[in-house]
Amino acid sequence: MSSSPISWPAVGAVALPLVGGHLSGYLGRENYGAWYDSLKKPDWKPPRLAFPIVWTSLYAGMGYASYLVWKEGGGFSGSNQLTLAAYGTQLALNFAWSPIFFGQKSIKGGLIDITLLDIAAVGTTILFYKVHPTAGYIMLPYLAWLGLATALNLRIYKDNPEVKDK
Repeated sequence: MSSSPISWPAVGAVALPLVGGHLSGYLGRENYGAWYDSLKKPDWKPPRLAFPIVWTSLYAGMGYASYLVWKEGGGFSGSNQLTLAAYGTQLALNFAWSPIFFGQKSIKGGLIDITLLDIAAVGTTILFYKVHPTAGYIMLPYLAWLGLATALNLRIYKDNPEVKDK
């Protein structure tokens, strides 16, 4: 009976967005309660419990997709540098959203960040697809959820004009 060795690069690629996402949420947690609850939100907002479940799945998926790209594209060299830099950029924008929106109580700042994130994530998905089509497909649920998150941020921004960013 042989066992396959653990692919540590794959583990690291999946762990990076999971740990980063957890830390990002931790940085904005203090304003998640009363401040966020006081905001007017649309009826179509997903239940609070959905967010950690969905984000955990999406972070794991995008991490694995990045591993596929890293492996297929030859690591961090050559043309793969742009693809992985795009991934890093969209990941940084993703991690920045919670501290901006919740930590800084900045609905407008969150909207600016998530709009930039949308652009970066679409670009990353296209680049991933060119290197490893499966990696591009793995990113599609993330793009769908970002679309919902962007619409939610925009709706909150429009429905709470009296809330001033600090």
